[in-house]
Amino acid sequence: MTLVILAAGMGSRFGGMKQITPVGPSGEFIIDYSCYDAIKAGFDKIVFVIKRENLEIFRETVGKRVEPHVCVEYAFQDMDDIPAPFTVPNGRVKPWGTGHALLAARDCVKDNFATINADDFYGAESYQIMAEFLKATQPMKFAMAGYRLSNTLTESGSVSRGICHADENGLLLDITERTAIRTAGEDAEYDDGEGNWIPVSGDSISSMNFFGFTPEVFEFAAEKFKDFLGTMKDPMKSEYYLPSIASLAMEAGLATVKVCPTPSRWFGVTYAADREGLEAKIREMIEQGKYSADLWRSL
Repeated sequence: MTLVILAAGMGSRFGGMKQITPVGPSGEFIIDYSCYDAIKAGFDKIVFVIKRENLEIFRETVGKRVEPHVCVEYAFQDMDDIPAPFTVPNGRVKPWGTGHALLAARDCVKDNFATINADDFYGAESYQIMAEFLKATQPMKFAMAGYRLSNTLTESGSVSRGICHADENGLLLDITERTAIRTAGEDAEYDDGEGNWIPVSGDSISSMNFFGFTPEVFEFAAEKFKDFLGTMKDPMKSEYYLPSIASLAMEAGLATVKVCPTPSRWFGVTYAADREGLEAKIREMIEQGKYSADLWRSL
């Protein structure tokens, strides 16, 4: 099984690779814990999707710690990696999005695989659950790690989340995007766009861009990328998103997406204060014996 880590945006979000702030006691980044948890769950290959110009610094800061433990390949998300007859619009500098990042890995992945964001902490249980699904799945049978909404929110402010609905068999029906959602006691509430905060259960299932796919998804994603390029509303800013690939395959009746509930708590660093909470959680997990204080020496 392969883990595809979408890391092409790391440099821009953090002000450059050298400025990524460690969250572990021995200088570990979030991505270190992701790789460690995936290896422990049985993933035997990791593909990092990065910017071509970041290869040297990425290998020096991340790759050198991971490469001794698992097969590693690097794929590059290039702006001009688009199919004929399309060309990059003059003046476009914004990347094509996470769906395009997925396509960047197409020549590196030949088996069932999972995708994650590089700067999100997903929890060890989530990798174990996804690995079990991928070991048994069939072509075009996809999966999504389903997080309890309250386990994905921050006390620091509002965030964007995709609220998922599944049928009685646990198959995804749809994802409703909420661009401003925040904690409200044990539950949550979202802005309806008119300044009204609408209650939503903390038990709702949220998508955090942790998907499981079979290799057939690449051909489908490539075709839909052509559709996107031909119909995008804003040539300067429109993006091709990974979740839309799963949704479009479902709508076409070509795939199913199993929602795999996970007890893990998700952590990110949307706000500066979030890092302190993540660092504290990692210290707690080290005290509980879930991780070592020197992560890679323990593998």
